[in-house]
Amino acid sequence: MRKTAVLVAFEGVQLLDVAGPADVLDAATKFLALPAAELDRRVNGTILDLTDVEPGDDGYTCIVATPSGRPVSTSAGLRIAADARLSDVDGRDVDTLIIAGALSMFAPLQDRRLVGELPRIAAGVRRICSVCGGAFLLAQAGLLAGRKATTHWAGCRQLAAAYPSVQVEPDRIFVRDGRVMTSAGVTAGIDLALALVEQDFGPAVARTVARWLVVFLRRGGGQSQFSERLALPVLSDSPIRSIVDQIVATPGSDHRLPQLADRAALSERQLSRVFLRETHTTPGRFVERVRVEAARELLENTGTSLDAIAARCGFGSTETMRRAFKRVISIGPGEYRDRFRCAELATP
Repeated sequence: MRKTAVLVAFEGVQLLDVAGPADVLDAATKFLALPAAELDRRVNGTILDLTDVEPGDDGYTCIVATPSGRPVSTSAGLRIAADARLSDVDGRDVDTLIIAGALSMFAPLQDRRLVGELPRIAAGVRRICSVCGGAFLLAQAGLLAGRKATTHWAGCRQLAAAYPSVQVEPDRIFVRDGRVMTSAGVTAGIDLALALVEQDFGPAVARTVARWLVVFLRRGGGQSQFSERLALPVLSDSPIRSIVDQIVATPGSDHRLPQLADRAALSERQLSRVFLRETHTTPGRFVERVRVEAARELLENTGTSLDAIAARCGFGSTETMRRAFKRVISIGPGEYRDRFRCAELATP
């Protein structure tokens, strides 16, 4: 028997938050309907077509539900048709509830119909999921209280501040806590949907879907490998503002604790205390992250050697840089360059 997945959309929803999981679940459903030999023939590239596959008894039936039951406009300006009104959805008939996000993470929270229906539906479903900023809707509906969760890296601090009962894990691609799963930004909804497929039908099916969609079944690293230049909430009159600016401007300079303390006219102990209070990290960890950020830009946009990048960004050696990359983004600099360098630099 196929599992019903309800994808919740609303005005301003991010298109890929809906389309990404839907495509994963649809591909899984079609692959499950194919005999092994035919599946192998299609996946190995002799036939690039699934339109003629008639879904069988296994897999998913995807339904898009909106607060009004009418089509909604996405943030990209494209329209998504609705299959159902949210108030007509009975959670007892639903296996998986997937809440999409929006470019404005707080705007959907103003829709009382949207927020109000989620707890009722969630009470009857087997599992509840969110993509990107959809975590804010789950939190507003009280469905993340006391749970671990994640969202887009740019919203993690806001989520933690607005909902203190939620244990936010900012560097995770997706987080599973009981029957609730939350994922990071935008394309992470694909990762989450692949995890659902793997949970329901095993790793072989999930791997086949990932291969078909040309994505990783499990991508290495966390969200920090996709973040922009670090931005810390340091006030202009803070005693550490000047050294934070210096670190960001010159990551390759000498930023050891004694030198930083001297520049800030503070003792090392005072500096460490103020830095931790205002940035929620230590001076050493901040320096390391800024240096990794600087090295990432060079890895993405230049053909500079790893040795030269390590020296320029203040690591001293490629081994020191490699260990820092592993700590900060969970993959080494060589692998990072292979994944993210500009196309023209990657061409032999």
